[in-house]
Amino acid sequence: MSQKVEKPSLSGHRLKTRKRDEKEKYDPSNFRDAIISSLNEIGYDLEQVSKYLDSSKLDYRRYADVLFDVLFAGGQLAPGGSIVEDPSDPEKTYRTNVCVFGTECSREKLKEFYQVFSKLIRRFKYLEKSFEDALRKILLFMKGFSNENREKLAIIVGIFLANAFCSAKVLTGIFEEHLVKEGISLEFATTLFRSWLNEKDIGSVNTALKKAQLDTRMLELFPLNKRSQEAFLTHFRKEGLGAIAEYQVAQETAQARSDLKKKISEMIDEEDAPKEMIAVIVEEMQKHGLGEQETTILIWGAIMASVEWNKKEELVAEQALKHLKVYAPLLSAVAKSGKAELALMVKMQEYCYENMAFMKVFQKIIVMMYKMEVLREEVILKWYKDSHSPKGKSVFLEQMKKFVEWLENASEGTFSKVVR
Repeated sequence: MSQKVEKPSLSGHRLKTRKRDEKEKYDPSNFRDAIISSLNEIGYDLEQVSKYLDSSKLDYRRYADVLFDVLFAGGQLAPGGSIVEDPSDPEKTYRTNVCVFGTECSREKLKEFYQVFSKLIRRFKYLEKSFEDALRKILLFMKGFSNENREKLAIIVGIFLANAFCSAKVLTGIFEEHLVKEGISLEFATTLFRSWLNEKDIGSVNTALKKAQLDTRMLELFPLNKRSQEAFLTHFRKEGLGAIAEYQVAQETAQARSDLKKKISEMIDEEDAPKEMIAVIVEEMQKHGLGEQETTILIWGAIMASVEWNKKEELVAEQALKHLKVYAPLLSAVAKSGKAELALMVKMQEYCYENMAFMKVFQKIIVMMYKMEVLREEVILKWYKDSHSPKGKSVFLEQMKKFVEWLENASEGTFSKVVR
């Protein structure tokens, strides 16, 4: 019977590992040294810089944060914004001037450097997210930068945002309390908006801030003890940025409208008396400078949204007239001008068109509003002749024909026969 003899093995023998199983050591310092050395060798020739970044074999995916630290600040950033250096090796070069902070502080020069980022990320699309993360981090470190470098950063970020190169979400960091408190956020935002508006109009600002949900946070750029609408408008108008001031007015007005609509809805739900509601509405209009037309439309929307309407045409008419009769005084108290009344009538027409159960109720609503002195005769006639909406035009004009004829020709005694 044969026995299996154990094969001899060499002591100290190391099993060979496959290359794919070897994990490369994370070494950002070597990456930093390689890129700084190359940039310093090239010098401030941005065309050659872009060519080098495009052809380099360095691992951008792994060291993206270091790459963008160098391109913005000239070196690897430590928390707080200082450049990482090793005191034990003072002869070593830890920074380069081929970066945003090493660029002349002018919009034209910084726009040229913007092209370096643009070409880089067009070539390496996977760097898009890393770029935004790096920029968000760099903005948090602003306190550690000089005034001049903060200005350069604000100008180039304005260029980035104007060209939709990144999301305005990168700006969330400038609302941090420590930056706001020292006035850094406001100073940065002022320069940024000036740079942005030199590239694009206020519509670009509105779209980007709204998408990033920062449009309602503008006042937060001011320290708490100076945070007011008046302070905001004064500052940006003084800085020649009237478009930003007007944008904030529009945001504040929109928020006031939203808040007022919510208040009206709550008061209707609680069945508050129209007199009490009128007092609240008038106070809010005066406080926020809300106009008659917009407030009238807002009230109409709140009144109609407060009810679950019957789906049957024959029942919705009675339900609507009963409900509107209670709250018509709100409309009457606010719609004092012909323009406001006409805007209300057009809105009523569009509402009845968009809600099919109301198609046959329009004329009855208008007649009731006339009787309750919400709509005047001349407004109804103007609507009929040339100021109606195209929505359901033929249907509603036909409904109103007899009533309009009565307004133009008939005596008050025949009114009931016409509108019955």
